[in-house]
Amino acid sequence: MAIKQTAGRTQLGEFAPEFAHFNDDILFGENWNNEDIDLKTRSIITVVALMAQGITDSSLKFHLQNAKDHGVTQKEIAAIITHVAFYAGWPKAWAVFNLSKEVWTEENE
Repeated sequence: MAIKQTAGRTQLGEFAPEFAHFNDDILFGENWNNEDIDLKTRSIITVVALMAQGITDSSLKFHLQNAKDHGVTQKEIAAIITHVAFYAGWPKAWAVFNLSKEVWTEENE
């Protein structure tokens, strides 16, 4: 399954076309479609990286949904967040758990 992203062009295409190109074609095109790491693992890495930085905005929610879509279960995401909490910070885990609950309860898993 190839990842295709258009958010860059949709939201910033006219204002910042080069950034939109890097976002859609390089980051979500070439990088996310590189098969050296499977999509489930890549999704987990991305969630962990965002959590470690304290990024708990819509981009994290997008990547949590992406992780769910690529096979990360509620039990797995809970274990991942708990593990990372010891390294990235307890308050960050609380924030990520709140977003994760939204994603994993939006529909039955």
